[in-house]
Amino acid sequence: MAAENPVESLQEEATCPVCLEYFTEPVILECGHNLCRACISQCWEGSDTAASCPQCRETVQKRNLRPNCQLENVLEIAKRLSLQAAKGAGGDRVCGEHQEALKLFCEDDQTPICVVCDRSRAHRTHTVLPIQEAAQEYKEKIQAHLKTLREEREKLLVFKVTGEKRSQEYLKQTETERQKIVSEFQQLQQFLEEQERLLLTQLEKLDEEIMKIQNENITKLSEEISHLSELISELEGMCQKPASEFLQDVRTTLSRCEKGKFQQPEEISPELEERVSDFSQKTIVLMEILGKFKDTLPSELERKRGGSFGAHRQANVTLDPDTAHPNLILSEDQKSVRWGDTQQQLPNKPERFDTQPCVLGCEGFTSGRHCWQVEVGDGPFWAVGVARESVGRKGEISYSPEGGIWAVQQWKDQFRALTSPVTPLPLSRVPSRIRVCLDCDRGQVTFIDAGDEAPIFTFPPGSVPGGRIRPWLWVGLRSRLCLCP
Repeated sequence: MAAENPVESLQEEATCPVCLEYFTEPVILECGHNLCRACISQCWEGSDTAASCPQCRETVQKRNLRPNCQLENVLEIAKRLSLQAAKGAGGDRVCGEHQEALKLFCEDDQTPICVVCDRSRAHRTHTVLPIQEAAQEYKEKIQAHLKTLREEREKLLVFKVTGEKRSQEYLKQTETERQKIVSEFQQLQQFLEEQERLLLTQLEKLDEEIMKIQNENITKLSEEISHLSELISELEGMCQKPASEFLQDVRTTLSRCEKGKFQQPEEISPELEERVSDFSQKTIVLMEILGKFKDTLPSELERKRGGSFGAHRQANVTLDPDTAHPNLILSEDQKSVRWGDTQQQLPNKPERFDTQPCVLGCEGFTSGRHCWQVEVGDGPFWAVGVARESVGRKGEISYSPEGGIWAVQQWKDQFRALTSPVTPLPLSRVPSRIRVCLDCDRGQVTFIDAGDEAPIFTFPPGSVPGGRIRPWLWVGLRSRLCLCP
């Protein structure tokens, strides 16, 4: 049946019935049908006698193959009309091989094709859809991907904004620390300069007193030396005189010799000597302090920096339900714990706290440096820290290092360290998140405000003995603690 569209009808007339593509070197047979020269040669290949027309099966002579020049002209017109029709349909995309509009889509090759391509051998067995239908189907798939990609982009934007905000907070913290350092060192410099002036002034006074004594002694010694020199010259002259004249006034001469004995100069007073000695001791102590300060400050700063920014390995702490007091309710992921008004019916295991609202972390540490963060909320009663594996679980417990617990505690409106006795911590505000830093090798526990990296309290090196140490939480009335990721 002829197509309703004249252009399509013309395209059908310009299509070879064998290869189903535009004619190439069209020839006309005796029966009046047209075929490509290559197609009819292939159909008649191997036959020496008369052959039949591939389209109507009428017997024809092989030799009677005449080129159809008129059909070639019609073929060029059909190609141009097809191209114009494709452009007029709203698109410039046409088949590069057949110059036909790309109205179909081959799903096997994932490419648009024309109607001539669809009838060719290359696509005859493929799944082909109208291009609009295929476009709609693939648009739906693309829309699904777009939704996922937009969600991923939103997540990345959130991460970007969060990262920028966190960076700004860190920059603000570093600027605050910078101002603190500059201020502290200015005060320290001012103090050292004042001490330098004071010590140098004291040294000048000591110099003046020593020089005064020295000058007075030199003057006295010079006078004594001059007097003795005169007396010696006089006595040497007398010894040269005759005996009668020499002995004439010998008693007076001897008396003068007795009076002319050397007078010991004034020595430096014991008090002044003690002051010089004390000053020397002060200088030695000052040099030792400054030496220790210069040696200790870099390592201490490095230790503080490491404790705050990552030298401690981040531990993934979870809570051990077998140790939790019956009033404590743990979350399913064992990352948070809150106070419950009603005791749960739980097995009274040896490892469970039975009188105090405590719970231990599942993880235990025997070496290395580890840290974790706890969100403490605004509850009035809670404590955060570490405990020995062997900490008491039954009956009354001593919340102190002696009892195997190193922690800080919020008790009503007082924030304190659980030392023995307790140490009040006069902070301007109670932290909302606390970082617990455990150094097993040094035997030390440090608590840091995770919000501004400010140190809260440190149990000094050696205060935590060896053995297995576990995270420890104490949760009181109306309180909830959460282990941060």
